[in-house]
Amino acid sequence: MTEAVQLDATRDAQIIPPMTFVVPEGIHALPVDASAEERPTAATEFVRDLYPGGDDTLWQSAATFYELLTEAMATAGLAFSAFGLFALDTGGVAHCSFTVAAYASDHTDPDIAAQGILAVLSSDPMNDARWLDLPCGPAVSRITLRELTLSPDITANGEQTKLLTGQIQVHIPFPTGPFTAAFTIDTAAMEYWGEFCDMTTAILQTVSFDDPDVEATTDENQSTATDHAWTGIPNAMNRQPTT
Repeated sequence: MTEAVQLDATRDAQIIPPMTFVVPEGIHALPVDASAEERPTAATEFVRDLYPGGDDTLWQSAATFYELLTEAMATAGLAFSAFGLFALDTGGVAHCSFTVAAYASDHTDPDIAAQGILAVLSSDPMNDARWLDLPCGPAVSRITLRELTLSPDITANGEQTKLLTGQIQVHIPFPTGPFTAAFTIDTAAMEYWGEFCDMTTAILQTVSFDDPDVEATTDENQSTATDHAWTGIPNAMNRQPTT
């Protein structure tokens, strides 16, 4: 089951143009658009969805944590924040974090904005930055791999351990400006990096800047979006991670 997401139209007293996208089953969205009064109830509903096999003790304790986390994410300006949890046939889960933010970019031409973003990101040799032609317009992807050193105090075997993490970030200028959307996926489940690249590609195919209250999506529009060919998110596992 997939879920359509529409960004909050107001952020820091600025009116953000409409943008929607579809996320797959397994993506659990924090209620960052809830008001302070609504947040405790929304957090309770979130943990019940995240831990369907839990009990009242787990839900109550977890709700407090996620309420504070949701407040922090909303304060940071994130328009969408979620956890991805995907069950594995071998047991356990593959996990990621997924956020979407909209930042002011003061552009009127999305192609020029994307060219500028690509130039800035490409100037860092640690970035794998590439131009993307999405169904919704031009975009720029950036892949970064990082190797973290974990202290023996927090590892299961009591020894210093290396942890490889990956980040996919895609910047999509709004077609009418003056905002750019930043989609970011982070994961330490690097054995499933290819699957996360594919998931990101699928989500980006659904991004739309049409106003859902003015123009309903038709089957013909859906077919056109599906048939639009582009290169997708590159699998950059052959790159050397930064430390």
